[in-house]
Amino acid sequence: MALGQSARYKPGMADDYAGDVPPKKAWDILSTDKDAVLVDVRTDAEWLFVGVPDLAGLGKEPVKIAWQTYPGMALNPTFVDAVKAAAPNKDAQILFLCRSGQRSKSAAIALTQVGYGRCYNISEGFEGDKDAAGHRSTFAGWKFAGLPWKQ
Repeated sequence: MALGQSARYKPGMADDYAGDVPPKKAWDILSTDKDAVLVDVRTDAEWLFVGVPDLAGLGKEPVKIAWQTYPGMALNPTFVDAVKAAAPNKDAQILFLCRSGQRSKSAAIALTQVGYGRCYNISEGFEGDKDAAGHRSTFAGWKFAGLPWKQ
């Protein structure tokens, strides 16, 4: 079964999740809620070559579970079960992060569909959209907001 045996995610379903938050609001949630979890849904290549949020100052680590598998970008069939194992508390705030906020939105919807009630999409993602010159991290995203990250 796609996305794990207990998954019910159906692509294209209504946008049913807790909502979008900008990166600085996500940081505030992670800073003030000890149970809040950041799930980075990008690929291994993105984590390695672009960097990851650095939550060490909060005594946390981001949970890295790819929504899609690289290089073919097929949906990760174990995604939902992996998130459930990493964040078993269905009442915890879970913040999903990708490059620009698209994959993470789908991930937030998927976890909401299996009973998690506080799933948020980090709307600008880690790097934000491309600027006029085709570059990222120049006007939006986790990195642009000056939030901690490492490579």
